[in-house]
Amino acid sequence: MSVMRSVLITGSTDGIGAESARVFGAQGDDVIVSGRDAAKGAMVVDDIVREGGSARFVPADLTDLDALHDLAAEAGDVDVLVNNAGMAPVSATVGQDPEVFEKTLALNLRAPYFLTQALVPGMMERGRGAIVNISTIASVVAVPFLSVYGATKAALNELTRTWAAEFAERGVRVNAVAPGPVVTSMYQSMGERAKEFDESTMLHRAADPKEIADVVAFLASDKASYMTGAVVPVDGGGSAL
Repeated sequence: MSVMRSVLITGSTDGIGAESARVFGAQGDDVIVSGRDAAKGAMVVDDIVREGGSARFVPADLTDLDALHDLAAEAGDVDVLVNNAGMAPVSATVGQDPEVFEKTLALNLRAPYFLTQALVPGMMERGRGAIVNISTIASVVAVPFLSVYGATKAALNELTRTWAAEFAERGVRVNAVAPGPVVTSMYQSMGERAKEFDESTMLHRAADPKEIADVVAFLASDKASYMTGAVVPVDGGGSAL
């Protein structure tokens, strides 16, 4: 019989985060759903509870450091942290808005850094824990007009490796998942352009969010007990082309 773990997933009101919350809930973990949209968060919690799982919603705008620390305090002792919250502004470098630039760095890089800083001491004290960062194929290949997004996620890849080295002796593993195109609301808003991303993969399609969530759950599980410091591409072979 598996032991119920406390799992915090940021940005889990939609897309990969929401599906990850459902997967962790289905396997018997206590899930903390977090994000800015309370209505969507409540729907994810309801989905988990309806299937017999345990979940609650904690609102947080992670571009605000005070809100971030409030979330960490409310979450308490966390066994698994999934740093999923992020944004991907589409802009040419010459037209990049400085405010959007700063907000993207705050959400994609500063937030996972300081949330990890707040929660990992408890994991190390207990001698166990798993952190999974959500990266992107755009962190390892050039994707025009996603320069800021790709740069922040490339930095997150390096944090993944550095944290793995820092925390390993205290029983905490750190890995990342680097998805390619995924059928999310952002993907669907691209319309015909989304097909270009599909064709950039060997499988000629985008992933279902659950295909990514299953890998996230695996990396957080004992089945991945010998994995740390890895950035795992889940991109339909796109990064290998």
